[in-house]
Amino acid sequence: MKTIATAEITTDVPAAAFFERWADVATWPQWNTDTEWVRLDGPFRTGTTGRLKPKGGPATKFVITSLVAEREFTDVSLLLGARLTFQHLVTEDSRGRTVVAVQVTITGPLAFLWTAVLGKGIAAGLGGDLARLEAAARTAGVSA
Repeated sequence: MKTIATAEITTDVPAAAFFERWADVATWPQWNTDTEWVRLDGPFRTGTTGRLKPKGGPATKFVITSLVAEREFTDVSLLLGARLTFQHLVTEDSRGRTVVAVQVTITGPLAFLWTAVLGKGIAAGLGGDLARLEAAARTAGVSA
């Protein structure tokens, strides 16, 4: 497994607001600038599959491999010869603030190729995407 990128924010926005944004996959392009569209084949829960279309790339299948409300959301994009994993962990710090950490990893025999193709873009955009997600979560209507 190779780590491509990590990002973290600490905020007063409640965890539930982040999960509301993640569950509404149609809004992902509003905060994830590399994404054209996202569709789920069922409810937002562990095991649900979907498709997403990165800007400038082909539509890709993905699966939600872990979903623990207000704690963790992990999705895996199924690339040819590789699996690209986005793990989102939500915790609370000692002052009661929400901490959202995102780690992007890749595995598989063609991971080296996908890292070369996607790695720099993901690494460059992850922090900004997380900041935009925080702004979207702040206005999502979930109160503390």
